[in-house]
Amino acid sequence: MVDGIDATILSWIKDGKYIFVYGGDDMEWIRKFTKEAKAIAAAVRIPLEMVYVGKATKKEQVKRVIANIVQEKLSTCWQDPATIWFFWTRLESMLFSKIQLGKDEEHDIVMQQIKRVLSFDREGTWAVLSRGSSVLVNEHGNILWSALFEYDQWKENVPLQGFDIAFQNYVATLRGNSHPCCRFEFSHYAGKIPESMKCPECHHYMEKYTTFLCCHDEGIVPSLLALATNK
Repeated sequence: MVDGIDATILSWIKDGKYIFVYGGDDMEWIRKFTKEAKAIAAAVRIPLEMVYVGKATKKEQVKRVIANIVQEKLSTCWQDPATIWFFWTRLESMLFSKIQLGKDEEHDIVMQQIKRVLSFDREGTWAVLSRGSSVLVNEHGNILWSALFEYDQWKENVPLQGFDIAFQNYVATLRGNSHPCCRFEFSHYAGKIPESMKCPECHHYMEKYTTFLCCHDEGIVPSLLALATNK
């Protein structure tokens, strides 16, 4: 996700730290999420770093979110719009490349992780938790915040299972109860719309719709991938 983008994160990976990479534009969720994550990291005594990577769209709103994160010292964040643009463009490009190569969607772990991040980004907030380079959790923001907020309900499992397993199991329980929808949006300007896609959650073929979208975000392009294609 971040290779060649952020040398600081690569050093965190090398040191084997826990890393939350997260995104979205809900400032209230970001405040609650970062607060709970830091509190639990302190409680279980794990080295945690957090970095905000914005959204694929809503450029102006992301700028305001970044300003708040910096002012309130909530976490590390990418302040260069070009870095955020490159991150999301590369994820979309990786997904298209794998589709064009005819990869088996159900058994390609990297493809599943990419699809989950792109889908969560369209729905709102999300976060990926890794320990070093190993991904522990890749989940929708509301599920992750609930898992962190409800720490008292699973903290007794931490001494028995370790933090990683205890947290993963509780997140999986919440996911099983929520059944979140998955959604992808592809711009016609890009000229690369898949004929079909399987849901990264249930692996069934997804329904296909035509959507007209206006974000009312000054200066935003119709699609980051479209911008990449035109360059």
